[in-house]
Amino acid sequence: MKEEQRSISLERVIHKEHYEVLYLPKPASEIMIISPNVNRPSLMFSGYTEFFDNKRLQFIGHMERGYIDSMGEEGRRKAIEILLKAKPPAVILTRNQEPFDDLMELAERYHVAILRTNDTTSLATSSASYYLAEQLAPIFVQHGELVEVYGEGVLIIGDSGVGKSEVALELLSRGHRLIADDLVEIRKINKKTISGMSPANIRHFIEVRGIGIIDAKTLFGIGAVKIRQKIHMVIKLENWDPDKAYNVLGLEEEKMDFLGVKIPFLTVPVKPGRNVAMIVEVAARNNRLKKYGYNAAEELMKKLESEALGNV
Repeated sequence: MKEEQRSISLERVIHKEHYEVLYLPKPASEIMIISPNVNRPSLMFSGYTEFFDNKRLQFIGHMERGYIDSMGEEGRRKAIEILLKAKPPAVILTRNQEPFDDLMELAERYHVAILRTNDTTSLATSSASYYLAEQLAPIFVQHGELVEVYGEGVLIIGDSGVGKSEVALELLSRGHRLIADDLVEIRKINKKTISGMSPANIRHFIEVRGIGIIDAKTLFGIGAVKIRQKIHMVIKLENWDPDKAYNVLGLEEEKMDFLGVKIPFLTVPVKPGRNVAMIVEVAARNNRLKKYGYNAAEELMKKLESEALGNV
C-alpha cells in the first residue's frame, strides 16, 4: 500500500470550475497545485503573514474587496502586494468582480495567475476545496474488485484465482454496480473516509477466466457502473481451510487499516457450491444495519442471556 504524493495542474482546475482567465504568467498546465486547501486572505491583507500557506488557492470575495478598498489607494496596493509577493498559485475573484489596476500590475510583477468566477465566494471555495481534496488525496493501488451493493461500497480482495472477478460479475447480474476490476485506486478523502475508482485506461472492463475481457458498461448498461465509490467494508475471499476456525457469531468486528482509516473487514471462505455473491449481498445489508445501530449477533446474545436469567 504505497502512498503517492499528488499534484494537479491549474489548467485542470480552471476547466473543472469554469474559471475565466484574466492573467497567466505561464501556461496553466505548468502551474501545479499540491495543497487541497483554499484560503480567503483577509488576515494576509491586514499584514499578519505568520502561518500563511502560499501553496493554497486564494479567493477574494466582496468582503475581502471591501476591506482593502477601505484602506485607501495606498493601503490597498500594499495589501495586494503582501499577498502576491508570497506567490500563491493563483488568485480567484468571485462574484464576477472587475479586476483593479493594482492587482493586475502586481500579478504581472510577481508572476501570479489571476482568475475570475461568477459564483459566490462560499460556493466557489467549497466547490474548489471538494474537488482538490478528491484529486490530491493520498492514494495507493489495491488489487481487488470494488462494487456497490445496496448502497455499500464493498472492496473484495483475495489471492489470484480465488474468484473475485466471478463474484463481481454475479453481483452485476443481480443488479449491483461495478466501480473497478483488478486494480482499485484508493484515496483518503478525510480522516474517516476512503473512496475507490478504477484507473482510467481499464475502467469498467472485467477479465473473466474462460471468456476474456468484457465491457460491463456495454454488456449490462450504463446503470451497472460507477466512476467512484466510498468504501464501507472489505471482504477477503480465501479458499476454504477445514482446519481454520472462521468467525461464526460475528461478535468481534475486525478492521482493515487504509492510510489510517479503519474499515470493517470480513473473511469469507470459498468452496464449490457456496454462493459467494449472495453472501456478499447479506454482508453489505448487515453492515448497513450496523451503521444504524443494529447488530444481530449482539441482539441474539442479549436474548439468550435474558432467557438464561429467566430460567435461574
